[in-house]
Amino acid sequence: MTYINQLSSHEDESVTLKGWVYNSRSSKAIHFIELRDGTGLCQCIVALDEVGEEAFEAAGTLKQESSVEITGKVVKDDRSVGGYELHASGVKVIQVAENYPITPKDHGVEFLMENRHLWLRSRRQWAAMQVRNTIQFAIHRFFQQEGFIQMDAPIFTGNAAEGTTTLFETEYFDEKAYLTQSGQLYGEAMAMAHGKIYTFGPTFRAEKSKTRRHLTEFWMIEPEMAFYDLDMNMDLAEKMLQFVVKTVLDEKRAELEILERDISVLEKAAAEPFKRISYTEAVEQLKSDKTANMLEQMETDRKEELESIQTELEEIKKEHGSAKKWRKAQIDQRIKEIHARIDQIEEDLRNIPVWKKSAAGFEWGADFGGSDETILTMQYDTPVMVHRYPAEVKAFYMKRDPEDESLALALDVLAPEGYGEIVGGSQREDSLEILQERIAEHDLPEDLFNWYLDLRKFGSVPHSGFGLGLERTVAWICGLTHVRETIPFPRMLGRLRP
Repeated sequence: MTYINQLSSHEDESVTLKGWVYNSRSSKAIHFIELRDGTGLCQCIVALDEVGEEAFEAAGTLKQESSVEITGKVVKDDRSVGGYELHASGVKVIQVAENYPITPKDHGVEFLMENRHLWLRSRRQWAAMQVRNTIQFAIHRFFQQEGFIQMDAPIFTGNAAEGTTTLFETEYFDEKAYLTQSGQLYGEAMAMAHGKIYTFGPTFRAEKSKTRRHLTEFWMIEPEMAFYDLDMNMDLAEKMLQFVVKTVLDEKRAELEILERDISVLEKAAAEPFKRISYTEAVEQLKSDKTANMLEQMETDRKEELESIQTELEEIKKEHGSAKKWRKAQIDQRIKEIHARIDQIEEDLRNIPVWKKSAAGFEWGADFGGSDETILTMQYDTPVMVHRYPAEVKAFYMKRDPEDESLALALDVLAPEGYGEIVGGSQREDSLEILQERIAEHDLPEDLFNWYLDLRKFGSVPHSGFGLGLERTVAWICGLTHVRETIPFPRMLGRLRP
């Protein structure tokens, strides 16, 4: 058996492809079957005089997602998807599918989420998962090349990293336990043994949020490094992200094209240093006239675009009735694209007044919310690093700035184009006495953190780390508007199935 992504190595040879019918059309004596096998798409030309009447008739019964085995000659054709097509000499039907529920017409998001197990087969969803896989592998390669070892933090934990308000509580035999919200505390212990480690695993947040950035179950990559300060931490985060973006650009251009991703931003992110600003500078930018003017212009532009695209929609709907079959397919696809864009424009128009109010009323000392991050990152075409946040809004384990005790040596990496935070980290507090004070200030039970305090009793050193949210990173690199499309089976508020 040969896979579609191997066809370039089999030009003019006879091969057998096994897969599913992605699309098909027929004329009197030829079937054009677009086959997918998980590695790509290939047009298979099934001609009556080449395969015989029985196989030709069988091929004509194939509906979308029917499974089939096709043997034929590999022919190079730059006009075909993937650059090659298969001229069939034999067709073997494995199963004729029932009527497939996901058609080229425009389906609502709720319908697609209810059918996520099938929606994963669509071309855009396939491309997103291909990019996700490349990102995951690139992260492993980066850390392994940098001398890190992968270690694993527990999913069941008896203590919270940042309080219990966003934790899923469960029974652990006769004790109360939580699903982990971070492997960081355990990562610190492992870094004291191995110097540089990273964990890569699922984490859970019980936030009752329905924003486009939130999942209740998601994957985190969390490196921890002994003898690293904040600046070294920021350098590592930048180097890692640039490696990941460059890898995707090198290996997944075709998938980014399917996703219609503007790669110019990714190319800049892979090559140019990230902008670094302090929290105070970010607040000044948020409240500036420049930001206010940007939002005013955005509102005007969105209204004009909405009017224009709605006019186009009405015009192509009129054309649909009298159009030929091939043109109707094009119109259906364009209608789908227009509805998706209208949804995005309308969401922006709902959000812009909120963004204006949030930016104008932001007070120094507050933590940035999703709206604030969106506004900031709309003004950059590369990721921006925000550092030195007010200590009062950050976690107990973050070290204070020795030059200003009101600030924590924290960092966030905000992805451009409005995507917001994808990395959060800090230099960790290495003083036993100060850490005990912080635990008390946050009203946390010290006995649950005895093991964590031991790390400061026996060979404490300056150390740092960060967490990268995989799904948010996939969303930014793929140009997806919602994290629900970045993971095979998303878990969100109100979404536990399929």
